Amino acid sequence: MVVAASVVTVVGSVTGVISALDSGPGAGRARAEAARTPTLAPMPRPAAPSPGRAATRTPTPTAPSPPAPTPTGSRQRAVPVSPLLYRHPGSQVLDWVRAHPGDPRTGVIAARIAGRPAAVWFTDPDPDSVTARVRAVTADAAERGRVPVLVPYAIPDRDCGGASRGGAPDLAAYDTWIDAFAQGLGTGEVVIVLEPDAIAQSDCLPEADRAARFASLARAGRVLKAADPQARVYYDAGHSGWHPPAEQAALLQQAGAADADGVFSNVSNFRSTADEIVYDRQVLDALAGPAGLGAVIDTSRNGNGAPPDGQWCDPAGRKLGRAPTLDTGEARIDAFLWVKLPGESDGCRGAAGTFTPSYAYDLAR
Repeated sequence: MVVAASVVTVVGSVTGVISALDSGPGAGRARAEAARTPTLAPMPRPAAPSPGRAATRTPTPTAPSPPAPTPTGSRQRAVPVSPLLYRHPGSQVLDWVRAHPGDPRTGVIAARIAGRPAAVWFTDPDPDSVTARVRAVTADAAERGRVPVLVPYAIPDRDCGGASRGGAPDLAAYDTWIDAFAQGLGTGEVVIVLEPDAIAQSDCLPEADRAARFASLARAGRVLKAADPQARVYYDAGHSGWHPPAEQAALLQQAGAADADGVFSNVSNFRSTADEIVYDRQVLDALAGPAGLGAVIDTSRNGNGAPPDGQWCDPAGRKLGRAPTLDTGEARIDAFLWVKLPGESDGCRGAAGTFTPSYAYDLAR
């Protein structure tokens, strides 16, 4: 399988599962695959995931786990969370917690997932609405004195036509969408995880199309940084089980990553934080950009590392990773982020992209 993946809270569009590519340059190297599970974040409340995108894969459902008693407070290890990161008030997990105050799992899910900052995804390629949706998030974050994590996810040929297919109709439309996205940023600090998989998965494109995509991504970084000089823009480095660092760095160089703030890795994946730290530093060294380039890592579900059998769909035995923070204590690692919100299913424990309390509870405890 070729795909890593991403996801969590979205302002815009829907849900899907990343498809696997069985041939091409990436074939033969196992990739943990995960659902892109955005949930609508803007005003006034999130929309349901799209059944159409989830239905393109038809994984075999796994029976939900029965409710388990809430562990006592003494068994819940407190993990500090950076006070600077933004938690969007509209998410599936928060909706579930509010609607199920008496469920025995609610306390754990509320404390360990719903209370954590997470990324906000923008997947609807309509340029006429994205400015307002971005501004709603950035303005709320600024009012609260927090740093939002935004995920633009509308590149043409998204997911190479797989289950998360979609995006803008062409690169000219995408450029217009990015311009509109940038207009909503404001002037505060914001972390932008630019187009998960758009670089690492680009080997499905013909060479000319890949070059055009990279040129558009390079332009996107310039536009976002010009619109908000405090924006920190990170480019897709895949993850440590995908392309070798030098190979990924060569792709990142073509896409303009050296002119931004660095790279991101492990989005919606399960690779251990230690492995990602080593890998990201190797990518940054090979990228040979300015000394200030850093990396951000999705730690939302990597507490036990990747499953040994390569299972990607809601694999058993996983747990939450490090809490989201902008203070990692690691050289060249700018942040640990929850880009995919834990508990939003890949398509096996529940419908792809929907919050599944049994899965969330298993991750959280």
